[in-house]
Amino acid sequence: MNRLAIPIASLLTLFVGCQRPVPGPSSMIAASAARPAPPAADVEVCAAQAQQELDAMDTRAPVPLIPRMAHHQKQNMRDHLVAVQEIVTAMGTDDFAAIERAAGRIGFSEQMGQMCTHMGSGAPGFTEQAIAFHHTADQIVEAARRRDRAQVLTTLSNTLQACTSCHAAWKQQVVDQSTWQR
Repeated sequence: MNRLAIPIASLLTLFVGCQRPVPGPSSMIAASAARPAPPAADVEVCAAQAQQELDAMDTRAPVPLIPRMAHHQKQNMRDHLVAVQEIVTAMGTDDFAAIERAAGRIGFSEQMGQMCTHMGSGAPGFTEQAIAFHHTADQIVEAARRRDRAQVLTTLSNTLQACTSCHAAWKQQVVDQSTWQR
């Protein structure tokens, strides 16, 4: 028997039955074929229970954001990661101009500062940490301009440390418009 069959069966039971006991693999196959899909309300209750369980385990501080803002922030985080990848790639060929361009995308600007302030308005301390991250990227730009390979690596390490400490401290909390305005 496939060693993944039992864990997969357990996961299916969690989603289908939420709190029901986990049947054995062979009875799971027969039961899933005979059982109709659960009502949407049951699925929503299970999803809400799972989200509450996750929230209880995740002790990071919440950053309340409406869905549009949360999506925008995630897009920015993904682009920050792409910029870091571009910096590392450019380091392999000593392409300091590419390093400078990539680091410049995540460096501080007035627009970036305004965005961090707006996104962090409901989470005291978030804005300051986010802005400090962007300033660490400015140091990568400066090292690239000097063509100082060792300093690019040191400042990239500082920037990545700022990333990981921010992600260790904060989590998105998607809220509705009225909650966010409060």
